[in-house]
Amino acid sequence: MVATTPPVERVLLVGAPRKGTRDARHVHEHLDELARLADTAGAVVVDRVVQALEAPNAEFYIGRGKVEEVAALLPATGATLAIFDEELSPNQGRHLEDAFKVRIMDRTELILDIFALRARSREAHAQVELAQLEYLLPRLTRMWVHLSRIRGGIGLRGPGETQLETDRRLIRQKIGALKKDLGRVAEHRARTRERTRSRGVMRVALVGYTNAGKSSLLRALTGSEAHVEDRLFATLDTLSRETVIAGRRVRFTDTVGFIRKLPHDLVASFRATLEEALDADVLLHVVDAAHPAWEDQARVVDAALEDAGVTGERRVVVVLNKADRLSEDDRTDRLARAEGRGWEALLVSALTKDGVEALARRMAGDGHGSEPT
Repeated sequence: MVATTPPVERVLLVGAPRKGTRDARHVHEHLDELARLADTAGAVVVDRVVQALEAPNAEFYIGRGKVEEVAALLPATGATLAIFDEELSPNQGRHLEDAFKVRIMDRTELILDIFALRARSREAHAQVELAQLEYLLPRLTRMWVHLSRIRGGIGLRGPGETQLETDRRLIRQKIGALKKDLGRVAEHRARTRERTRSRGVMRVALVGYTNAGKSSLLRALTGSEAHVEDRLFATLDTLSRETVIAGRRVRFTDTVGFIRKLPHDLVASFRATLEEALDADVLLHVVDAAHPAWEDQARVVDAALEDAGVTGERRVVVVLNKADRLSEDDRTDRLARAEGRGWEALLVSALTKDGVEALARRMAGDGHGSEPT
């Protein structure tokens, strides 16, 4: 029997920002990012639709006229899936599926799907599964599934229970078990950090927008192997490497990347990973300085770290990465803008290693920006 390759999902993207907002001004750029997410998930984007809203429609999110327009467009494009850049309520998703006759996903569900695809370690799998289940729980009436891995051998229902109620109960039980497992992971990480601290090792955490080049920078700083791929969320698992810089032992930890509208449940699930940044002596905020929206991406990361309680009084060094893609004028502009924001910033190319040695010396300095004498 010859194995067949499953057909590639054909996707229609829908952007529906509020009128007069930053999202409305950058809607096409945001849909470009959504298209990259869809590509990362293995889909092909066949078309995109935009509608600026005064306020979301409670039934469909977009207006009824736009619903009719998209419903007529879908058969012509051959799309089998519509992905919204905004988060949909369970009610909106259900009504849209009835109107469009194709599957509906929102940005949150797409990101969760990519994380499930990219997870490698047992911890990452548990973190992603927890976020997926917490997303799924209020949506079971639309996304009713049999959770085969956790249902095996049960087969019984209490008197009067419906199948939906049974699945809800099983999901809650699984969520509780995953939280306990991740709690034990957090305790193990805390013990590891304490041992690292007792050895006098300087701890540096790399944070940044997805695809900013954190893994590449980790390789350049430590000479170690780390998975590098030019796709969003190429790596999810925390990777730590130690090296000696100017006689000082430094432990670098690469953390999960951030993205605009990163699902809250996902951030909460990756709390154990973020604690690596919370406990670091220095944060290296890696920015793709060649990206046209580099400042907005940096703002997204800053907000996410602040929400997670990571920043505080901790020293933050902004690494303006991918400098090899910038002209001299652009380099001058990036540094001037960084200085205007009060950032301690350096231009670096993890690819060519330009500026990496200067960054390493900065890390081995006195912790306040001076280099070792």
